[in-house]
Amino acid sequence: MKMLFIPLATALALSACTTTDQATLLGAAGGAAVGTAVAKDDRKGALIGAAGGAIIGNMIGQAQDPGQCIYQDRYGNRYTDRCPN
Repeated sequence: MKMLFIPLATALALSACTTTDQATLLGAAGGAAVGTAVAKDDRKGALIGAAGGAIIGNMIGQAQDPGQCIYQDRYGNRYTDRCPN
């Protein structure tokens, strides 16, 4: 049961995100996995890998949604629309 919790929580978190947010989260997770596998100090490698992966994932996500901005109304609802010129 515990093994099912993490993938389910990740899927729920990704379902509410924009493409940029999803790419950032997936980049951070992938970077942490690679950093853990490559580094001698697992914690430090995971942190460095997650930071690098998040930055790269964010860049990729922004490139997939050019000209799109995220707005928030007064009730806290977020939505995506074209950016003003």
